[in-house]
Order: sequence, then C-alpha cells, then structure tokens
Amino acid sequence: MPAKKPTFEEAMARLEVIVTQLEKGDAPLEESLSLFEEGTALMKQCSQALDKAEQKVRKLFPGAGGELVEEPFGEE
Repeated sequence: MPAKKPTFEEAMARLEVIVTQLEKGDAPLEESLSLFEEGTALMKQCSQALDKAEQKVRKLFPGAGGELVEEPFGEE
C-alpha cells in the first residue's frame, strides 16, 4: 500500500525539518542527498497545492450593468 500523501501543512513542516538538517551540514552525503530528494518532492507537492488554491481564488467586482463579475484574483 502506498504511503499516504501528506497534507500541505504536514509537507511544509517536514520541509522545515529537512532544511534545518541540511543547513547544519553534518549529515553524511547519502543522507543529505536523500533529504534533498525528499525535500524537492515535497516542494513540488506544495507548489501544486498552492497553484490549485490560487486557481480557486476569485474576486468579484461590479460589471458594466451593476452585476457582479467573477475574475481571477490578482488581475486588474
């Protein structure tokens, strides 16, 4: 059975641990490479989750006729 995919918050917490371990610089090379690979995969997962969330965020503004028009957040 494949491992459960961590939530965004769990992935971010694990990334913090990985960065701290790598910044110490005292892990053996193989362990450092393994941590780096894990961190890269977690970063990709978090980035995808943020992209999905951004696509869901919309802002409403008044249209020409006074009706509310939906537009992607951040576009003017």
